[in-house]
Amino acid sequence: MNTEELESKVHIALEEIRPFLNSDGGDISLVSIDDDKHVKVQLHGACVGCSVNQMTLKTGVEMTIKKHVPQIETVTSIDPE
Repeated sequence: MNTEELESKVHIALEEIRPFLNSDGGDISLVSIDDDKHVKVQLHGACVGCSVNQMTLKTGVEMTIKKHVPQIETVTSIDPE
């Protein structure tokens, strides 16, 4: 899978999880994909200060991304600037 295909599949996964984040006043964006296996995302809105955002990241976002792109090993969030 080339870089464009990989990025496209990650975006599809984010679109799948986005409605759940939006329903709580949050959102998510792709920051980067490193070495074709490490995804960095940024949480927005209510997700930024939410006490369960790391659980959401692991159980929601990471699982959904790995479902679409099994080669992804890690999904981490970066803090908004």
